[in-house]
Amino acid sequence: MEIVEVGPRDGLQNEKTLLSTEVKVEYITRAIAAGVRRIEAVAFAHPARVPQMADAEAVLAAVPRLPDVSYIGLVLNRRGLDRALASAGVDEVNYVLVATDEFSQRNQGMSTAASLAQWDEVAAGARAAGLRATLTVAAAFGCPFTGEVTAQHVAGLVAAAQTRPDEICLADTIGVGVPRQVAELVTEVRAVAPGVALRAHFHNTRNTGYANALAALEYGVLALDASTGGIGGCPFAPAATGNIATEDLAHLLHRSGTDTGTRLAELAETGTWIADQLGITAPAMLGRAGAFPPPATA
Repeated sequence: MEIVEVGPRDGLQNEKTLLSTEVKVEYITRAIAAGVRRIEAVAFAHPARVPQMADAEAVLAAVPRLPDVSYIGLVLNRRGLDRALASAGVDEVNYVLVATDEFSQRNQGMSTAASLAQWDEVAAGARAAGLRATLTVAAAFGCPFTGEVTAQHVAGLVAAAQTRPDEICLADTIGVGVPRQVAELVTEVRAVAPGVALRAHFHNTRNTGYANALAALEYGVLALDASTGGIGGCPFAPAATGNIATEDLAHLLHRSGTDTGTRLAELAETGTWIADQLGITAPAMLGRAGAFPPPATA
């Protein structure tokens, strides 16, 4: 299972403390040292609306460049893609399509239908630049404003995308999903987009994020988003809390017999470190409890 580290983007975007570019780059560097190889490093969002991401270009200019590390930039519209292309620092773009109109208006200032139309433009621009393009369906498990979102509705949005994504990410943006929904969503989306790699994005708002991660593994999802330290959330969703924690997810997967290529001790240290930079206690548990079995002592 591949873990996509989203702490530098989704983790930081909902935190009140604004970190320096240097601290963000160190956060990313520490994640790489812990074995992470896909990192959602920045969002190309309007700096007045998401000030935590205002230095996206500066971050990408300073991060380590390794042949096996892929940097992802989140974009919400064509303007975001133009910034991503101008920065010449991203390897992939992640386009967010919100499943419901009210949340889409609050998050991106447009309807879901208008956002879907922009996906085709963004995907074409990314492909022309040689970049991989992921379509993330946000609020795929439920919306804080309009309630339930069905798997059939999400699959219909995916089917309506004229440009085939390289990857589809199903996002439980507000942490309301349960494993049954994971199974339904994966089944419905796979039926309309056969052969497209699936990724999932879970928040632990109601303590179901890790159960959902195991369900995604069972149903053949190839990548899971997580945030080192378990920090973050969506600034446009009420009572949003952090993503599932990278270190806790890696521990769960490793103990379940699934390799992630990451090192637990370094992940846990990074989670504690970034929480200290933010002046908070990390929601992640591994940094407090430690891995099991504990490392052998000399």
